[in-house]
Amino acid sequence: MIRVGIGGWTYEPWRGTFYPPGLKHADELSYAASKLTAIEINGTFYRTQSAASFAKWRDETPDGFVFSVKGHRAVVNKKVLGEAGEAIAWFLKSGVTELGDKLGPLLWQFAPFKKFDADDFGAFLALLPDKAEGVALRHVVEVRHASFLVPEFVALIAKQNVAVVYADSDDYPAIADVTADFVYARLQRSREAEATGYSPKELDLWAGRARTWAAGGVVDDLPRFGTGKTPRKKRDVFAFMIAGDKVRAPAAAQAMIERL
Repeated sequence: MIRVGIGGWTYEPWRGTFYPPGLKHADELSYAASKLTAIEINGTFYRTQSAASFAKWRDETPDGFVFSVKGHRAVVNKKVLGEAGEAIAWFLKSGVTELGDKLGPLLWQFAPFKKFDADDFGAFLALLPDKAEGVALRHVVEVRHASFLVPEFVALIAKQNVAVVYADSDDYPAIADVTADFVYARLQRSREAEATGYSPKELDLWAGRARTWAAGGVVDDLPRFGTGKTPRKKRDVFAFMIAGDKVRAPAAAQAMIERL
């Protein structure tokens, strides 16, 4: 399955552009979920949400829809990541699992100044559970320091079946190695001058890359750093239109869904 979406659903400039005029704010999630196939929840990085909120979001979206959830900063900002066990458990008990089968990957986003330390990062990965309260968990890390652009990092996360974000960005390192049973891309170059955020040619290119990943292949025109062979097997793919000129994110996501 290839799922394409946006980050969050509450954004004033989307009202009257993506959301129809007069649509109640309370109906924005259900509307967005009718046009997209996934949403990345970013607010959970800054504060926990209640179990009731997660359950409400689950019930307002159609079958097959998926949320990815960004892990809390109390976890990823630990000076010693190997000591994040209690923070991870606290985050998972906050209500995330109320999403049930609509829970997609948990995104652990690290600060640009966080450098690669194989021992400490390995200890962190060992703390990530495969299941919580009966719900299966999948994990993806977003690293933003050039020290991660080494084969040792790729091998470390592949051993744990943890994905790495491919960031289509001018600001962060790009790593397109396939290290898990799913692929996760955050596309951050949307432009307001383009009605669909990305140009038609760019959207065609990204749709083709998503199909390649989903079929079990690797994308040869993006940078990879691992030295091992990538097993060829079908994979879920998640692509989110994030940042850039955010007002165009929904149009970009819808245009890519049309191509898929």
